Amino acid sequence: MDLAALRSFLVLAQAGNATRAAEELGVTQPAVSNQLARLEGALGQQLFDRTPQGMQLTAAGELLRGYVEEGLGRLEAGRAALARLAGLESGSLRVGGGATATTYLLPQLLGHFHASHPGIRLFVREEGSQAVTEAVARGELELGIVTLPVRSPPRPPLVVEPWANDELVLIAPRRSPLSKQSDFDWSELEGRPLVLFQAGSAVRNLIDRRLAQAQIGVQIVMELRSIESIKQMVRQGIGAAFVSRFALDRRAKALPCRGRPLHRQLALVYRQDRSLSPATREFLELLRREAPALKA
Repeated sequence: MDLAALRSFLVLAQAGNATRAAEELGVTQPAVSNQLARLEGALGQQLFDRTPQGMQLTAAGELLRGYVEEGLGRLEAGRAALARLAGLESGSLRVGGGATATTYLLPQLLGHFHASHPGIRLFVREEGSQAVTEAVARGELELGIVTLPVRSPPRPPLVVEPWANDELVLIAPRRSPLSKQSDFDWSELEGRPLVLFQAGSAVRNLIDRRLAQAQIGVQIVMELRSIESIKQMVRQGIGAAFVSRFALDRRAKALPCRGRPLHRQLALVYRQDRSLSPATREFLELLRREAPALKA
């Protein structure tokens, strides 16, 4: 149904005169009359009686008026809501990532984003990279920060955008001989106790591959998901551990791998077949702007 005709109908009902209605609408009087004729034709009802005192609503016109006022009111409210969404005054941001991202990278970025857009509802989920990728594919999350490589499902198509390079370094208990060194060689880990991330996680897979390549045996004494728990175990002398450079305290001593550093690529994952919400687009741009500052 013609929205312009419905608006003309309401203004005409209020003004009671086609000439005054045309002035208020900024159109000609014949245009108002034509819109009314089309509306009455479409509905098959006479909406006004033409009297010497002006245009007066018929019973059908009175009935229709309430529905049109409600409908146009809801439409205007919808347009206002869309404007707020586009202006980042409302909406939501659903993002997921691994332990390093959610503990050390996202908090400050989300803090800046929330300060600029307090009306946006935030939802953050911490999971392994593969689980985050699958949650993005299912539409549960709009954006993920993952460690490559990940298995991307064939459907729906996902964008996997390289974001930041990270280095995994070794931290050792204070009384360990390793703590006196400035770097380490894989052979020096032979038989040593290690506190590692849980088996099957992206970071653990990287570490396991390098241990296998070095052909050494280590004592895996703990498998944890929390980076802070891993660091606490190292402080208590339980064993050495690998953590991201992003997770290091300012005064923490970290040992890079001698010769060939243990690097990983962090990437942004989102669906290719769906338009990102305005809030997610804005946060994605923030992540891209901050990427150079995250170089390890």
